[in-house]
Amino acid sequence: MRIKTLFTAVAGVALVAGTALAQSKPTVAVLYLNNSALGAKNAELQPLSKGIADLLINSLASNPNIRVVERDRIQAVLDEQKLATDGKLDPETSVRVGKIVGAHHMITGVFATELGKPVLRLSMRVFNVETSEVEKGGIDVTGTTESILPLIEQLAAKINSELKLPAIPARAREDHASAVKKQEKVPFQAVMLYSRALDEKDHGNKDKAITLFKQSIAAFPAYEAPAKELEKLGAK
Repeated sequence: MRIKTLFTAVAGVALVAGTALAQSKPTVAVLYLNNSALGAKNAELQPLSKGIADLLINSLASNPNIRVVERDRIQAVLDEQKLATDGKLDPETSVRVGKIVGAHHMITGVFATELGKPVLRLSMRVFNVETSEVEKGGIDVTGTTESILPLIEQLAAKINSELKLPAIPARAREDHASAVKKQEKVPFQAVMLYSRALDEKDHGNKDKAITLFKQSIAAFPAYEAPAKELEKLGAK
């Protein structure tokens, strides 16, 4: 009886310790980006506001030493609070969302393109949720639209470094590098279809979302992100 009691006590301590360890991890959240594309491209590229945020979340989440808030959770809070989802949340609201989801760092940003050129610029800043102050600004990367996934990886690494977040362990880094290698040739068309699908999903248009996710996979059969979203929606 004493042994059983001791075992239960030890197990309880381990559970509490594990929970405390998880809670001690720096928590990062990413809001939808502001769309600064010029001309007719602005409306066409609007879905990238969510798409880029989602890709960045997935990249940051490869680091098991930090906690990254899922995009679905961010969307749920925006819906609950009846907040805009077009990437134009003001700093005060951004921090408020960060507090609701339990984030330490709230990442916001803007994407822009050049007229007539396949150039994509991403510029991010990070709010300290506790103090509401900008702790990092001008975290910028520039690349081509057809190299959007490698560009996102570059941005994630820069954010991790600028915020001095815990380094990704060697094994996790190797696994992630291998996964990225398989995805680095994802065409911009597939990313746009995926971004549009996310928006349809958020608006409750399940059938349209499923169709677009499948079209994204058709554009690049090895694309993992839309395949995972189809699983969430119970579609194959």
